[in-house]
Amino acid sequence: MKPVTNDFRPDQDGTLYDSRVRTAMTLFTRGGDTAAFEAAAAVRTAHHAVERLRSRGTDSRGLSAGALDVLVRLSTTPDDGMTLGALARSAGVSARNVTGLVDTLERDGLVAREPDPTDRRSVLARITPTGQEWLDAFRRPSQVAMEAIFRGFTPADLTALRHLCLRLADNQRLIEEHLDRTTG
Repeated sequence: MKPVTNDFRPDQDGTLYDSRVRTAMTLFTRGGDTAAFEAAAAVRTAHHAVERLRSRGTDSRGLSAGALDVLVRLSTTPDDGMTLGALARSAGVSARNVTGLVDTLERDGLVAREPDPTDRRSVLARITPTGQEWLDAFRRPSQVAMEAIFRGFTPADLTALRHLCLRLADNQRLIEEHLDRTTG
């Protein structure tokens, strides 16, 4: 994995900024306000940092973030399983996407498909014992990794970070709904 080089520096108030991003955004905005652009770049940088750490633990198994999410969701209903439609809705992805993820997990022996006994048109996905063992083995290293990457964060910091990220996602949803109403 290629090492990441950062050019983070403290602002006058002690908060971090990326000097390369600030320079680029200052040029882009022609000297205008760069705060939103820098914040968006910081979210992207943080996302990549978390994903790089997460992928170190799943690369040997070839699991993407989406496949890991499906496996975790299926582990919450090990006896009942979930229909692919319900799994797609709970994960917030398309049925086509979840089908591909389940295909990958099934090929690796982590998930099994079976007919839904209550609806013969549906298929259930269930985590297999191998899938549960894999998830159990992955749990502690994941906890250690999250503790390391969020080192120095207080519970209040983590709550604020979660809240702000979800506000971003909700704003994006509202913008899309507005655009759909005005263009469709």
